Amino acid sequence: MNKLTFSILSAVLLAVTSCNSYNSLQKSTDNDYKFEAAKQYYAEGYYNRATLLLHDVLAAMKGTNKGEETLFLLAMSSMNAHDYEAASSYFKKFYESYPNSIYTEKAWYYSGVTLYMDTPEPKLDQSITYDALKQFHQFLERYPMSSLRNDAQMKIFELQDKLVEKEYLSAKLYFDLGTYFMNCSNGGSNYQACVITAENAIRDYPYSSKREEFAFLILRAKYELARNSIESRKVERYNSAIDEYYGFTNEYPESQHMKAATEMFNKAQAAVKKQGGVISGTEDEYGDTTTKSTNAE
Repeated sequence: MNKLTFSILSAVLLAVTSCNSYNSLQKSTDNDYKFEAAKQYYAEGYYNRATLLLHDVLAAMKGTNKGEETLFLLAMSSMNAHDYEAASSYFKKFYESYPNSIYTEKAWYYSGVTLYMDTPEPKLDQSITYDALKQFHQFLERYPMSSLRNDAQMKIFELQDKLVEKEYLSAKLYFDLGTYFMNCSNGGSNYQACVITAENAIRDYPYSSKREEFAFLILRAKYELARNSIESRKVERYNSAIDEYYGFTNEYPESQHMKAATEMFNKAQAAVKKQGGVISGTEDEYGDTTTKSTNAE
């Protein structure tokens, strides 16, 4: 028998022996033995096996000196086995059952982590993301000096970025729907919905890295809203787009979108003049209204 064949046979034999041993453990009525075996499986990285054994002995260990460790280890095993929903539930149960344990701080933190790991991609419902944010905020309020504080704060930022992306996708969807009216009610407009969604996102997440993208999307939506309006509303709405342009250029003078923004601005001014309207103005330092021209920048 060569070395390769021997190694393969040894590995198979070890796996069969291990499997038989685990099956015997599951059938055992010795809870202490199963608990110690679960700890060993956990240490060796066999988290699914550890989870099943710990779940078997959880009720029996409750109220004993091993109950606290059993529940916490069950939560940790579930998390490492990627069963995040169950793990979050176990961590929450732990800190509610053992508020003064040496593991309580970690249980609060990992309850947030498991929710964080279970959050979906931005385009899907973000209920779990809000739950994770709430959990981390509660953790930071309870343990403001925790060594895990920075990790929790970073995850909060990441979760907020996911919510921002969700809002951006929603606003962009309204913009892309454009003049499609089947989803509009009470005379509303997809472009108006885009503006409202983007403005709310800027208000709710003022330090978002997508703030400029929201601002540009608002400008585009206001311009398109004016362009597709009935004649009696065009001047008013083009002037709103012109005002938005000035706000955008003041805040983002080096924006990569400046060329496109300026093109919309010029077209909006030309449209107002064509309609015989007065181009939106601003107040000078004395409070007098000055009319902006296409050269005003």
